[in-house]
Amino acid sequence: MLTPQTLKKLRRFRAIKRGYYSFLILAGLLVIVTMGELLVSDRALIVSYEGELFFPTYGEFHPGSDFGLDYEYEVNYRDLGRSFKGSDNWLIMPPVPYSPLENHAPSGIFKPAGPSLAEQHYLGTDTTSRDILARLFYGTRIALYFSLAFMVCVYGIGIAIGCAMGYFGGVFDLIFQRLIEIWSNIPFLYMVIIVFSVIPATFSVPVRITILLTVMVLFSWTSMTYYMRTETYKEKTRDYIASARIIGASNTRIILRHILPNVLSTLVTFVPFTIVSAITAITALDFLGFGLPPPTPSLGELLKQGTANLRTAPWIVTSAFGTLVILLTLVTFIGEAVRESFDPKKFTIYR
Repeated sequence: MLTPQTLKKLRRFRAIKRGYYSFLILAGLLVIVTMGELLVSDRALIVSYEGELFFPTYGEFHPGSDFGLDYEYEVNYRDLGRSFKGSDNWLIMPPVPYSPLENHAPSGIFKPAGPSLAEQHYLGTDTTSRDILARLFYGTRIALYFSLAFMVCVYGIGIAIGCAMGYFGGVFDLIFQRLIEIWSNIPFLYMVIIVFSVIPATFSVPVRITILLTVMVLFSWTSMTYYMRTETYKEKTRDYIASARIIGASNTRIILRHILPNVLSTLVTFVPFTIVSAITAITALDFLGFGLPPPTPSLGELLKQGTANLRTAPWIVTSAFGTLVILLTLVTFIGEAVRESFDPKKFTIYR
């Protein structure tokens, strides 16, 4: 149940139109990329073959022999659609009928090609003839998912350790402060380079992404700990905490039921900016070649391609840079609105 104070803050957030509409756009974008295979994929949505319906998008693998072709590898649904012309068979392809990992070079030479409506490469292709819109779409999805996972992990570790430091204080607080100071002085970029130089190439892409996320989280939770420690120190001196101790409430109950609900409203203001920092960091690491493993689609990898082919293929860097600017602008607008709506000075009891 939301408190009247929280409802007031939410109404204030909704009144800040720039941040509110940015939130709706970003939420809609997150929903769209979640069901991305229905919009951007080299698999057909529906195939009707000899009176039987197939749904390849989220279904099983279909070799060419399933549709009367003479090969056993996965069917090319674009070619299958062309072969169905003039018959009762039909299929429906996604609006962008390409996979982000698919090389499509009709001329047989892998090279950048400009936007083409005829080939349905709406933003052109990259240096290895992969569809840029498909790679941007899935790269944005990975960036959003990665940043959300990063934010959850950083908040989880930072809140747990910071709250314990602020609540228990004393020697426990002092020891953890020194440990955090030492840990914060370890250079993050060097550690990423070292870790990824020793990771075997045989590791799967999900495993390598998980390792990257783990390394980034391990070197990013310390700042959140200080915020949480300060807020907990301030809250534990309140009269309502003393009352909870008098009636026999345990430390766990005091922290979870009394302190956390009263400090999280302040920490919420940092959520959008944490997401921005994660997106920026993963893009920068991809650009430097120490981020997501190839051939994973990413904004940083497209930016790297675009800057290397700025004169011959300007559409690559334009598309990637434009997507990154729009994404970061939306999150920044949301962050400004959240910070303003949750500002305690606007909801003081003296007003």
